[in-house]
Amino acid sequence: MNFTRWSARLPGTQRRAAARGTDQGLSPAKRSEGSVPAARGEYGQPEPPPDVPALEDFSVPEILGRLPALVALVHGPDHRVVYVNDAYAAAFGSRPAGVPAADVCPELTELGLLPLMDQVLRSGKPRTVKSRRIQSCGGKDRRGEGSYTVTCLPAERVDGSGETAGVLVFAADVTDHADAAERLRASERRHRETAVTLQRSLLPQELEQPDDLRFAATYQPGGTDAAVGGDWYDVITLGAGRTALVIGDVMGRGVRAAAVMGQLRTAVRAYARLDLPPHEVLQLLDGLAAEIDPSQIATCVYAVHDPNEGRLVYASAGHLPILVRDADGTVHTAAEPTGPPLGTGGWLHTSGAIDLPPGSTAVLYTDGLVERRGEDIDEGVAALERALAGATGSPQVVCDRLIRALGVTAEHDDDVAVLVLQHPTRQGADAELFHNAALDLLGGIEAAPRARAFASGVLASWRFSPELHDLGVLAVSELVANSLQHGTPPMRLRLRRTDRRLIVEVTDGDEHLPRRRRAETEDEAGRGISIIATIASSWGSRRTPGGGKAVWCEFALPRRDTALAARGPGEPAAR
Repeated sequence: MNFTRWSARLPGTQRRAAARGTDQGLSPAKRSEGSVPAARGEYGQPEPPPDVPALEDFSVPEILGRLPALVALVHGPDHRVVYVNDAYAAAFGSRPAGVPAADVCPELTELGLLPLMDQVLRSGKPRTVKSRRIQSCGGKDRRGEGSYTVTCLPAERVDGSGETAGVLVFAADVTDHADAAERLRASERRHRETAVTLQRSLLPQELEQPDDLRFAATYQPGGTDAAVGGDWYDVITLGAGRTALVIGDVMGRGVRAAAVMGQLRTAVRAYARLDLPPHEVLQLLDGLAAEIDPSQIATCVYAVHDPNEGRLVYASAGHLPILVRDADGTVHTAAEPTGPPLGTGGWLHTSGAIDLPPGSTAVLYTDGLVERRGEDIDEGVAALERALAGATGSPQVVCDRLIRALGVTAEHDDDVAVLVLQHPTRQGADAELFHNAALDLLGGIEAAPRARAFASGVLASWRFSPELHDLGVLAVSELVANSLQHGTPPMRLRLRRTDRRLIVEVTDGDEHLPRRRRAETEDEAGRGISIIATIASSWGSRRTPGGGKAVWCEFALPRRDTALAARGPGEPAAR
């Protein structure tokens, strides 16, 4: 095989060959003309140049044969095999010369090189493909299996025509590098799966569904190229029909952000049990976030819904505003107050309020839903408002529609958490299961009997069973007596029934919260709260925003009382 008829067009090769050829045609004296003499030769005879052989003096087939890389030379538009080196033959077997590569070189087909070789032949420009995989083209011994980076170089004859007559295929085995990269990707996938699993395990597995509201939530981690973040949400029933809801975002990525998120969520549930105002909960969280990790900053909004007030009282720590959609489609944005993110310290948070009438829908969300690169976040919030204005249906349907409307897909580059709550409008038989009644207590010796009479009449009108009626009257008597003895005006008795429970609540102007204690035999007082704790399903107390306190208890309704209240007067029981 005469390789002097071929040359591979490498960058700079022709220029160097032309220069070398010009120099070889000159005498040593001529070649030295115009050149800068060496420092040692300026004052003496110049030393003769070393005898450097030309490239043509070397055996190119021998050099290519010893290369550890795979080399093949093909000729013509059908890429007939001209030559393969020893490394190529060892990897894929010897290839007969003169036969089209498509017939005898299945490895080139598997690497997808035949169309690439056509391009090189037409354009005369080299092409390279990186880390392409071959499963096995060598039979049962699995010869040639691995990953290769291949360069296809145009090869032209040395007759001076400049015609590209063939293609030189140069393949480097990069299997070790490809395997290492795949192991790294697998490690990253496992790390991500661990973080996602941790994130999901720290989120509520099932949202609590209070009597007066309906909730749904969606969490979607970022795409495969994005590490999992610290988005979170929660719904917490506080008792007496009140519900707390929270959503937050821990800045940062990975397991660390998810772990901080879990600690904050646990702390929120603990602080919520104290039944504190929203701004006081955030104040406590602010200090805790700084203790957990000063380098981790988190945003959060904490809100409380009281069915007696018909609004959301909230506080925000650097989080995006709550959106509320009325029954007619009008969208309202919760205004200030909002403070800096948790963990910054030195800020006194305050609470605000936004109406949540029957038929309305509220949305809490993280920045992954509305933030896009190259766009102002206010544009994303405005897009969410437009999407919410037309989103109807159940809370889960609204969640899904907002996710689709904002263009969140499985490849989204950030975590997304959305919490949707609805205050449903109740009509007909369903409305008969929800009632409220209240009585202002003016004090004096007649307050207690008046409260008992009022409660007896209300509970009778709500058609409770005699046992539940008597328990309710007893609870009213004990709570009112406790307020008359230890509280201050103004005092108020409130009765509320839902489809699941009866709630008794008494408020007064004193801020000292009652506590359950063991009463001794000779004590004349101290048994009221113990009696309430014994007969009721649950009980509790909290300070009210305007000063004072509220003490409440709940009774779970048996199905018989619920079905009885759902029937109209005189209607027969369902069989």
